[in-house]
Amino acid sequence: MTPSSLDWQWKRFGELTLEELYRLLALRSKVFVVEQKSLYLDADGLDAACFHLLGTLPGTGQLGAYLRALPPGLKFPEASLGRVVTAPALRGQRQGHGLVERGLRFLAERFPGAPVRIGAQAYLQRFYEGFGFVAVSDIYDEDGIPHLDMRRG
Repeated sequence: MTPSSLDWQWKRFGELTLEELYRLLALRSKVFVVEQKSLYLDADGLDAACFHLLGTLPGTGQLGAYLRALPPGLKFPEASLGRVVTAPALRGQRQGHGLVERGLRFLAERFPGAPVRIGAQAYLQRFYEGFGFVAVSDIYDEDGIPHLDMRRG
């Protein structure tokens, strides 16, 4: 399966169906809480103000990739991407690249000229550097996982 084989759709929080909301929360929990063994409150109060990108498998409705785009001033002074996740079954197929490219394109269109800051898991530093991000903090612990802040633009 290639990145183009997912059906991509942007939605505001209020536009998500209950089934879509359930699926995105389930995927986030499966990866960030269970797989990565990180106990944290995923429902951080920011989702309602975010834009949500869902990459679903055609004909199934199954969520293969997801991220949320945060407007400037919500989490950081800059715009941001967060909760960037690919379903385990689709890893190694460059789904994450297509996901981040779409997220960055959306932020550039929605918030022209706004720099982008992310709180990235440290092991993904090189991945994000491939999109023009540079580290702007030392590595820090967030919910038991090494992170660093990165900025683009």
